[in-house]
Amino acid sequence: MTNQKYSTISPRRHRVTEKKSKLKLEASPAPAIPALEGNLDATGKRFAIVVSRFNAFITERLLQSACDGLLRTGAKKGDIAIARVPGSFEIPSAARTLAETKKYDAIICLGCLLRGDTAHYDVIVNEVTRGIGQSAQETGVPHAFGVLTCDTLQQAIDRAGLKMGNKGFEAALAAVEMASLKQAVSPQPSALSRKQVPRFARNDKGGKKTKRHK
Repeated sequence: MTNQKYSTISPRRHRVTEKKSKLKLEASPAPAIPALEGNLDATGKRFAIVVSRFNAFITERLLQSACDGLLRTGAKKGDIAIARVPGSFEIPSAARTLAETKKYDAIICLGCLLRGDTAHYDVIVNEVTRGIGQSAQETGVPHAFGVLTCDTLQQAIDRAGLKMGNKGFEAALAAVEMASLKQAVSPQPSALSRKQVPRFARNDKGGKKTKRHK
């Protein structure tokens, strides 16, 4: 008597029904209130780039891509100023000096910091970040942060044009957009201030000062 496998279960019970799920991408709904946005148009705008000489084999790559980003968005070579500083610690001071001249629509800060065996890295990163942010807030000129803060050299290389794109190019685009946004929200007279005050409500009485008699 031969051995037989008792597989008497109906094949229908093991039939796998595959359902194709189609992913439908729906457009995001338009906001009820239009938002103010900057555009990537650098035409007619001036930019200053502050770049660190320390770790120049990284920062020069950032600089080239930043210039490329500005030129691609419409900036002219004559409207781009480049300032070189010894290291990343000196970037905020130079950026603030350039911003206070009011000659530039945005400042691009480029540098590279690599973590070492001491706490020096953390101190410099905090000071550079704080200084650039403070300069942007107090001068009113947009600052783009293009300072790499990496643990290893490979991470910096990846972010300077290899696997992770180029942060210099991204900083340039951010500077262009923020300069455009600042122009869009520049102080303009409000509807209330444009209303003329009735003559009977004025205190100046037609501009003539009245003398008070004691």
